[in-house]
Amino acid sequence: MAHFVVVGAGQAGQSLCATLRAEGFDGLITLVGAEDVPPYQRPPLSKGYLLGEMARERLFLRPEAWYADQDITLRLGQPAHGIDPAAKTVRVGDDVLPYDQLAITTGLVARPLPAEVGGDLDGVFTIRTLADIDALNAPLRAAGRVVVVGGGYIGLEAAAVARKLGADVTVIEAGERILGRVAASETAAEMRAIHAAHGVTIRENEALERLTGTGSVDGAKLQSGEVLPADLVIVGIGVLPRCLIAAEAGLEADGGVVVDELGRTSDPSIWAAGDCALFPFRGAHVRLESVQNAIDMGAAVARNMLGAGAAYVPEPWFWSDQYDTHLQIAGLNTGYDRLVTRADTGRSHWYFCGESLRAVDAIDDARAYMVGKRLLAAGAQVSPEEIADPDTDLKALLKR
Repeated sequence: MAHFVVVGAGQAGQSLCATLRAEGFDGLITLVGAEDVPPYQRPPLSKGYLLGEMARERLFLRPEAWYADQDITLRLGQPAHGIDPAAKTVRVGDDVLPYDQLAITTGLVARPLPAEVGGDLDGVFTIRTLADIDALNAPLRAAGRVVVVGGGYIGLEAAAVARKLGADVTVIEAGERILGRVAASETAAEMRAIHAAHGVTIRENEALERLTGTGSVDGAKLQSGEVLPADLVIVGIGVLPRCLIAAEAGLEADGGVVVDELGRTSDPSIWAAGDCALFPFRGAHVRLESVQNAIDMGAAVARNMLGAGAAYVPEPWFWSDQYDTHLQIAGLNTGYDRLVTRADTGRSHWYFCGESLRAVDAIDDARAYMVGKRLLAAGAQVSPEEIADPDTDLKALLKR
């Protein structure tokens, strides 16, 4: 009987296993996870769950009994630590599991602040796993002054939660502005204004020199020499793909586990999906760090493991909730050379490369997001001038 092993018990791994069963695979499936809990949702961790508005049980994608019902063996709290492609085995704990096909869905790890600049002090936290949030919960509620290092989406979402819990919050961003890698300056300006209205201080062009304190953090020293007092520090300086297990197995893994359009690695029996996978899109290899990509790619790779032979073509979308503001993003804005802004029920920023629509950021504007997402999925031709015209009925663009 064929044995498929999935290394990485996150959203992509769960989607992959569920799709294998849904598509009729009746062989053995083993899902291996480094954490000691079954697959769960990550986006609510730093929002609803941290705020106490979402129960722990609601985080889990499926109850543990579902895996038994689907005859999926869970190996939790036992990270895989060695793939032998020649023998077609993977080590899990003290066991050596043989596989016929293997999928790597190991996801991401939060980029830590180095110990030499104070990253190992008590009171310094990253946000990625359920354990991270459980550890942060009580200290954050007790903290009067919080410094957030990093002005990306994770840092800004953490700042919003800390402020809602009553802390004085300062965000420090080493780059020229917040959201520098992921959004236009217009989107960043609106999110900056929202944080300012809620009393958060954002310090851009302010690089961290080190965290201060003896044993526990008590401040953040900037390269300018200024020291910001801090009872607690949240580090949001990015994420790294968990691809060491692939590299050690001799697979191509530079900035992610490199796969072809089907999700297959350089070894024909090994696949990858989700946040850790580096796959071809728009003439380059990219990684997409999103729930949608994890679910969709996990399902697509499962079908290809069963012989579908269908190229994975993503339809990227993302979101970020900060206070009562809902930012929805459709598409990828890479390579844009023109931005068009609309003010409808909310505000939206439309990214174009020449006459080609690349992405849309919709801020409290569900209609703009929905239309942009559907236009991108259809590959529809729409001009910057049409979008810029306030008299253009966005929904009418879908009927052409």
